[in-house]
Amino acid sequence: MARLDESLLTGLPPFSRLERSQIRAILDQATSRRYDEGTAVFREGMPAERFYLLLDGTIRVVRTTETGEQVIALHIPPGQLFGIAPAIGRDSYPASAICAAECLALSWPVRLWSGFSAAYDGFATESYKTLGGRLGEFQARVTDLATKAVEQRVASALLRMVNQSGRKVEGGIEIAFPITRANISEMTGTTLHTVSRLLSAWEKQGIVRSTRKHITVTEPHQLVLLSGAAG
Repeated sequence: MARLDESLLTGLPPFSRLERSQIRAILDQATSRRYDEGTAVFREGMPAERFYLLLDGTIRVVRTTETGEQVIALHIPPGQLFGIAPAIGRDSYPASAICAAECLALSWPVRLWSGFSAAYDGFATESYKTLGGRLGEFQARVTDLATKAVEQRVASALLRMVNQSGRKVEGGIEIAFPITRANISEMTGTTLHTVSRLLSAWEKQGIVRSTRKHITVTEPHQLVLLSGAAG
């Protein structure tokens, strides 16, 4: 791990208050691994043996419903911890972590969690802030499912992904990780047919542009209006 420089972690919230020597100590205990797109870093219900820091890529958090359906709960961008089951008092993972794109992550044994939290200023508080933000995002999605029409839900889902990981490209803002229409249907509680119909209509109106696994929002303000957020 000596090849990984401390600057990898210095700007990230859980480590931003630490000295370089402390970050070096943390890195020396980490394992680095690259994962292919579509790989499961861990599955829901597995024993939580490690916790992770995403350095590059996007993690798709997937829950299984009581009827066996796969539901995309949220996406985790680079620079965030994930698989932090010990932070919520669990010894198993509450959801699956699937690589939405090729990912690079560091990981540590869960036995180190309590020591990191006690020894490193800001590690625990920033981790709980991250959990709070994810809970807020999940609650917003539940509210959308309960109160919004399908068109508004799909527009809201695209906006969340653009705001979280959008990158400027010619003619708009592209969601920075592969996303399919099936993925969007799993995020919004609707059918693949409905998502396809909406995206096709929005393409004709010049609001989005989509190719295989990639979506670019060309008129963000129009998407805001469709989501109902402007009103």
